[in-house]
Amino acid sequence: MARSHGTSAGTASGRRTRLEDVAARAGVTKSIASRVLNDDPTVSVRPETRERIIQAAVELGYRAHAGARALAGAEARALALLIPDLTNLTYSRIVRGAFQRAREHGYVLLIAEDTGDLATDTSFTDLVSAGRVDGLIVASAKPGDPIVGLLAGRRVPHVFVNRAIPGSGRNVTMDVAAASREAVGHLAGLGHRRIGHVAGPAGIVPALDREAAFLQACRDAGVEACPVQRAEISEEGGYRAALRLLRRHRTVSAVYASTFTQAIGVLRALRELGREVPGDVSVVAFDDLPQADYVDPPLTTVAMPLVELGAAAVDALIGQLRGGAPADVVLAAHPALMLRASTAPARR
Repeated sequence: MARSHGTSAGTASGRRTRLEDVAARAGVTKSIASRVLNDDPTVSVRPETRERIIQAAVELGYRAHAGARALAGAEARALALLIPDLTNLTYSRIVRGAFQRAREHGYVLLIAEDTGDLATDTSFTDLVSAGRVDGLIVASAKPGDPIVGLLAGRRVPHVFVNRAIPGSGRNVTMDVAAASREAVGHLAGLGHRRIGHVAGPAGIVPALDREAAFLQACRDAGVEACPVQRAEISEEGGYRAALRLLRRHRTVSAVYASTFTQAIGVLRALRELGREVPGDVSVVAFDDLPQADYVDPPLTTVAMPLVELGAAAVDALIGQLRGGAPADVVLAAHPALMLRASTAPARR
């Protein structure tokens, strides 16, 4: 096994911390300390011993020499975040939170787009196997996505963020159903009794969760009609879905859009149909972005803790890399209604 010679902040005597210092602090041999810090899968130590070694390394500021890390197969200090669409504004918030938290932990974050190609999926898991990155944050897995099986089969450190993969035990999510309840509660409180929903496509689990929560919230609020039109997550998708929805259900007086980008399309569809916002139809969008203040009219939104979600995903992955067991995480932060000019009391 290759030896790891440290470069770090240093000991009390002023010299740089070495692996021998970490071993002495933890009360183990240098060999055991090296194998634990290099994530050697063949080393057998008690969980408390592993934690003691890691804690000693943190307290002493120990870092393995780059050459030794490469020889020993130690951490690359890099994480990869796989997202479904680089143009989706929602994911920019998740990326920001993940990037900031990774930097706090001393890691760099690599961003990649999931093309849905099996060869591409394999290349991501190969990055971990080859030691180029230490783990994956996956925001793109759809039901039946091949990457789910690849990750499980290769025992790659990973978490799923912003969507739950049943049975994976490593989902980092937020309460998206609460957002739908917030939107419907606001519109029903304004007297709207016919509320339409521009939903996401059938293959996107968070969108389906928002749709189910919307229907339940409508029932709870006594809403008379709650028609749904599913669409792709884009301005075009929202525009086409809104046209279908409003032509088939002319008495709808409010629309809840499943994404911010879809809401932009909804506003255009209402203009083309000659329906005033919010005089004829009120509009609420899931998620809040700075652009909400600059559309016409400014858009009422349900703000989600997406930056915090990205940070939580990094924390969960780092926990695995430090020897912790994978676990599902549900963000404690709740959605917040951002009132703007696109909603108003229903006309009698």
